[in-house]
Amino acid sequence: MIYADNAATTKMSEAAINTMLNVMKESYGNPSSLYGIGQHAKEILEEARVKIASVIGADPGEITFTSGGSEADNQAIVSAAELGRKKGKMHIISTAIEHHAVLHTLEKLKKEGFDITLLDVHENGIVRPEEVEAAIRDDTCLVTIMYANNEIGTIQPIREIGAICRSRNVLFHTDAVQAIAHIPVNVKDDNIDMLSSSAHKYHGPKGVGFLYAKKGIRLTNIIEGGAQERGKRAGTENVPGIAAMAEALQEADTHMAENAAHMAAMRDKLIAGLREIPHAALNGDAEHRLPGNVNFCFEGIEGESLLLLLDDKGIQASSGSACTSGSLDPSHVLLAIGRVHDVAHGSLRLSIGEEITEEEVDYIIKSVKDVVGYLRSFSPVWRDLCAGKTPFIL
Repeated sequence: MIYADNAATTKMSEAAINTMLNVMKESYGNPSSLYGIGQHAKEILEEARVKIASVIGADPGEITFTSGGSEADNQAIVSAAELGRKKGKMHIISTAIEHHAVLHTLEKLKKEGFDITLLDVHENGIVRPEEVEAAIRDDTCLVTIMYANNEIGTIQPIREIGAICRSRNVLFHTDAVQAIAHIPVNVKDDNIDMLSSSAHKYHGPKGVGFLYAKKGIRLTNIIEGGAQERGKRAGTENVPGIAAMAEALQEADTHMAENAAHMAAMRDKLIAGLREIPHAALNGDAEHRLPGNVNFCFEGIEGESLLLLLDDKGIQASSGSACTSGSLDPSHVLLAIGRVHDVAHGSLRLSIGEEITEEEVDYIIKSVKDVVGYLRSFSPVWRDLCAGKTPFIL
């Protein structure tokens, strides 16, 4: 089996598994308890906070543990909106290619009276900083733009956008779920006020993540209850998961440069091989993209059939975000970069990991070529395209 869906989730590392099991067995106390085993759990919690903060250039007190990236996105955006509401600032800027954890939260705020601006990202999937600056108004309370896209892998000019927001005194949040541990991220250097992350994207466990919020930003609770996480997030902390997340993040950060170099080389080899397929197109910028992301559209086929046949060949891939895999609609990200519906339906996302080999890349290329050719051989859409009844788009 070749696993090429790491953007959906990653396999837990041995170090993260061992850390999690050890905490579950030996340090099972409630970190809010005053007795010994509870206080030991508290120490593990705070050690994890220090580890995570050091990786992204934050202070430990600026890290709040959550159930994952979606919760962190929600809390960051709702907090900024509430701060803006108190000042009479009800305008938020984002992009059309955000994760639905962001877009659905913005839709909810729109119903509450907020004015939402979704910027275009152009054909290469990148938002232009000057367009962010032009969209900022006197009543703008937040700019929220993802660091790297989960479908097409494009990396946004976050540092430049953050500097613009800082100069205009507007809070800046970034969904860094796909970026953290894969490319260098430093909240201070990148001028980031709030950042979301999820452990299962970098070989940690599912169901745990964190929110970075710059000192001085008052977070709005979206989960009420006890006074855990300094009163910012109620509920007994998932100490084993948090410890495993910190271990996985530190391990990934230590090996980031070598892993990124290897994955980028394999990514480029994949892109070069898939570009040999007629009427196929790479989605997203060829240069400013995550080291492990390859996303293509193939004209004349359906992506679902492509995935099933690749699975038969032992290749696990996806057509886009795992969070919308049950939807029959084409990817909102692909539509936002200008792909028409018929073409967007024929998409393939390959998100490779650091263990991928050249032989596996060669096998993926050959398999995709074979499957695309097979599907096109009995596709009426492809037949009409080849006969000139309808024009090719790609």
